[in-house]
Amino acid sequence: MTVKKAIRAQAMEIGFDAVGFCRAETAEADRDNLYAYLKRGNHGAMDWMVETAPRRASAAALWPEAKSVVALALSYAPEGDPLETRPGQGLVSVHARGRDYQTHVKKRLKRLARWMAETYDCAVKVFVDTAPVMEKPLAVSAGLGWRGKHTLMTTKDLGSWLFLGEVFSTLELEPDAPQEDRCGDCRACLDACPTGALYAPYRMDARRCVSYLTLEHKGPIDLSLRPLMGNRVFGCDDCLAACPFAHDAPPAKVAAFRPKNGTGALQLAELAALDDSAFRARFPGSSIKRAGRDSMVRNALIAIGNSAEASLSDVAESLLGDESEIVRDAAAWAAGRLRGP
Repeated sequence: MTVKKAIRAQAMEIGFDAVGFCRAETAEADRDNLYAYLKRGNHGAMDWMVETAPRRASAAALWPEAKSVVALALSYAPEGDPLETRPGQGLVSVHARGRDYQTHVKKRLKRLARWMAETYDCAVKVFVDTAPVMEKPLAVSAGLGWRGKHTLMTTKDLGSWLFLGEVFSTLELEPDAPQEDRCGDCRACLDACPTGALYAPYRMDARRCVSYLTLEHKGPIDLSLRPLMGNRVFGCDDCLAACPFAHDAPPAKVAAFRPKNGTGALQLAELAALDDSAFRARFPGSSIKRAGRDSMVRNALIAIGNSAEASLSDVAESLLGDESEIVRDAAAWAAGRLRGP
């Protein structure tokens, strides 16, 4: 068995759903795309993207000794309709419905890296999305899939329901061939975007993206965008769910990625009523916790304002005196939507 075949077999045994190989290099086109994205201001308030751009733009800058990258993907595909909710509920992105994915992805990456180091006497380093790595371009270069028009790495069998990770290595490994772009004339993902964040094929403005607004953006949300957010309180899966390649993806095999404690859809009244300690106790081990109480209550209030549920107006009014400015702002907006200014 060749080294590549052995690594691939070991990765699949550990539980990864896709494995590919590429050189520890960043294509010039990917570097250009990154800097053009930042120059347009499409990153919004994510200043860390500017600060880490030199390292993100060059895989070699992260670790100059690295020769090859093992790119890996782990499916978190949902079972059933990912956009289904009931009145009075807030929708949570599929990736955040189970346990925090970073822990589980990194655990598997470390297992594979240890095996590689012991088997081939090589040096290794593992990366997930907490490091300045352009994961999607590396995954595409390694032949895992292609870059969809929604800007996400897409595969024929699993759609884009994928967590990505990498093992950088000093091994010299033959790169896999990239896949062809299968999007064709389809624009389902662009048409599905509720806020117009996908303003052109392969172009996304984070400042309009619901995922960015509900997690990364810490201030008041633009008044023109609030009605477009619907009942989405953490992330947005509309573009992923609309992709034809996502429709037949089998449910994720990792039990930890499945909904726990009802986090597939949250009761808006309960979410809005959480104080800081109750919020942290409600979401232990969940990526939702990273948003923080104030942002999540703000998100819940915007969803309440969009709900047309008059019974929730009392919830909004009860937060008009909250200590958080963004909560008070969202509460006033929601109350005004439900009862009038």
